Amino acid sequence: MGTLYVVATPIGNLEDVTLRALRVLREAELVLAEDTRRTRTLLTHHDVGKRPRSLHAHNEAQRSREVLETLESGSSVALVSDAGTPLVSDPGERLVAAVIEAGHAVVPVPGPSAVLSALVASGLPTTPFLFLGFLPRRSGEREALLARIRDRAETIVLFESPRRLAATLRWLADALGGRPACVARELTKLHEEVARGSLQELAERFAEGTRGEVTLVVGGAPPEKRSLGDEKAVDEEIRRLVAVGKPPREIAAALAPWAGLPKRQIYARALAVREEG
Repeated sequence: MGTLYVVATPIGNLEDVTLRALRVLREAELVLAEDTRRTRTLLTHHDVGKRPRSLHAHNEAQRSREVLETLESGSSVALVSDAGTPLVSDPGERLVAAVIEAGHAVVPVPGPSAVLSALVASGLPTTPFLFLGFLPRRSGEREALLARIRDRAETIVLFESPRRLAATLRWLADALGGRPACVARELTKLHEEVARGSLQELAERFAEGTRGEVTLVVGGAPPEKRSLGDEKAVDEEIRRLVAVGKPPREIAAALAPWAGLPKRQIYARALAVREEG
């Protein structure tokens, strides 16, 4: 049986590629890319002598059949996206599902991610966070989605087109209020920009739009706007973190901003949960 490697590639700076990713790309029988021109630039820069083939929304079904034939011979295939980690708001989900169903191995090769890069640069709580991809274009669907997440405590991460950035910031400000937010633009590139402020401030700052790749990070609902059911959610999160071996002090530091509770209260609860086993 063959192996499909899901390979993360740089989101801008071509140096942000792992040694393992380069080895996998060199050894793969077939390299699939959303935009072959962009991928060819990366391969040429690192002397990887492969000619990528396209995989996008319009040919994924056909390419999936070709990939399965390649994998049946025991060869390996590498899937990359235009930038970052494949399948995250990019084509490839149907291919991965088909490969798994056929019994072949799917191996992730981790690396750059615009989602995580923007999140850690935002200054907002990183655990937990909710990734939305691109907001729906239809106003009704968009409003319904924002209504569902309005009282969620998680930090929100989403992608947006530079052309729609100003409008999206206004929509978010109207729907969510004056929350802290961050516009991360052109991450790892020459004109990288990380702008922080309230949603209203950022809407004014980017009123004329902008250029480049954009990732938005928005703070979760403030404690006074969360539902009473969140106490149960806090307990569940404490139990989850205890179960994976996190010490009470780290749990308290991570959850206090999200839960809107004193660190000592969460620390005491984490101790109790740990003693309960």
